[in-house]
Amino acid sequence: MKNKASFLVTCLALLVASQASQAAVTQFIMQDSQPYGRFNGVEYVKIKAIVEGELAPTEHITDINKLSLNANGRVSYKSAVVLISPSKPEQGSGALLLDVPNRGLFISHALYNSPRARPLMLGSTDIGTGFLENRGFTVASVQWELGEGITLPHYLDAAGATRYVEGIGFAAVRDVAVFLRSGSKAEGNPLTGAIKQVYGVGYSQTARFLKSFLVLGFNQTAGLPAFDGLHLFAAAAGQLPLNRSGHGPKSVTGGTPGYANPDLRGVHEEPYTYGDVVKLMQTSGQVLPKIIVAHTTTDYYTGRASLTRTGAQGTLDQPLPDNVRMYDIAGSGHLNVRQQDPACELPFSQLDWTPPLRAMLINLQAWTVGASLPPPSQLMALEAQTSDPRILPVAAHMQNAKLQVPRVTPDGNPASGGVRMPDIEAPLGTNGAANQPNSNSVCRLAGSFQPFAVTRQSNDTRLSLTERYPGGLNDYVDRVRNAAGQLVHDRLLLPDDAAVMTDTAASQPLFAPTPALNIFR
Repeated sequence: MKNKASFLVTCLALLVASQASQAAVTQFIMQDSQPYGRFNGVEYVKIKAIVEGELAPTEHITDINKLSLNANGRVSYKSAVVLISPSKPEQGSGALLLDVPNRGLFISHALYNSPRARPLMLGSTDIGTGFLENRGFTVASVQWELGEGITLPHYLDAAGATRYVEGIGFAAVRDVAVFLRSGSKAEGNPLTGAIKQVYGVGYSQTARFLKSFLVLGFNQTAGLPAFDGLHLFAAAAGQLPLNRSGHGPKSVTGGTPGYANPDLRGVHEEPYTYGDVVKLMQTSGQVLPKIIVAHTTTDYYTGRASLTRTGAQGTLDQPLPDNVRMYDIAGSGHLNVRQQDPACELPFSQLDWTPPLRAMLINLQAWTVGASLPPPSQLMALEAQTSDPRILPVAAHMQNAKLQVPRVTPDGNPASGGVRMPDIEAPLGTNGAANQPNSNSVCRLAGSFQPFAVTRQSNDTRLSLTERYPGGLNDYVDRVRNAAGQLVHDRLLLPDDAAVMTDTAASQPLFAPTPALNIFR
């Protein structure tokens, strides 16, 4: 293990050294620009563009030395970019959010701009609540995955087969982030002088991308970080095995361990904990970004998320570095959907994770500019479970790992800890555990919701709504309002979202309202 760690540190040091001043976006080619909307008096536009970049063949990217070089003695690539920006970039807040697409799909608006009743789907660039734009963010989406909008160079292997150097995807994201912050107008940068901080956001597959991005040293170039802050949501214990070459047309990164292939290699690999990630970065002399990590409840069942807290041995949480905060959104599903799939045993989770994500992003922004520290990490209490078929089992290569899942109450809700939304503090049902059948990825990732009966049922041991809220609607609304208020006090929820939650609770049709006076007598 020591030899493996030493080798990785040596590779990281070489990587960081080789990247200084050896990579660049050479062209930003605008293809289309359309009005997007007006937010707080600022006009926004949506721009589609192609960036062209080049890399030194000495970059620490697998097989880059096998590629043909351009006239500058470098390796060329192209990638599709989408910008949602103030038409006059200087009118923004100075914050750039770089959206790392999940399987080619735009993610930031689904994570931060979703309305409560009808969440935006991955891939949507709809305005939704307009949260990001109202806060003055500029958003840039950069394609990195083979088959999804990036043109990667290739070579012929010994068997004469075409192989694409996919690790260039890491460099593309890095270099576009650096270009949009510091590139000049003469170089074609549409945001010249407007960007002061750059944040990266990844969801699921691309949160794993960003974790590997850190492990492999890609957050640094020319001695400066590409990202000041990172928001990693629902990566569970995974990384992304992108730094290798594939045959195409799709990426080598499509697979994840599941119940049919729990031993799949490349995703659940060390380092698991963010303490170990940061140690690698420090050893190689990298500038450390601020990092906020968030998990859902189902990430513990289907993604071995407990390993990010304990590592590959034992059940004790390891200390988090000073530049990392970690939050569990108690009772939430990996997916945020409202429609149901009849193939699934239980209805999907109804707990909306976008409100706490919005608060985390604002806390990350305040942290990076030195305005305030984020709230302390909030983690669910865990326990080991070996007989639950909903839990993805330990892989053969992690023999000493002990997986854990959230401890639950007799109702099945998380017992303690984590970011506890009103759905958990004033529940209408059991939230969050992995659904069945396990072979259906949507079912298990969406989690589950099992509503409480209005009155006690003989086949349900859980308290009914009538027993749980003896004061009826007023009792329920009071508990929701107080739970939301506590989260606002703790800076884990924004006041606007607390108001929406209270309003929604007051309109809850499961409870009969107090009869109104008959004013028409």
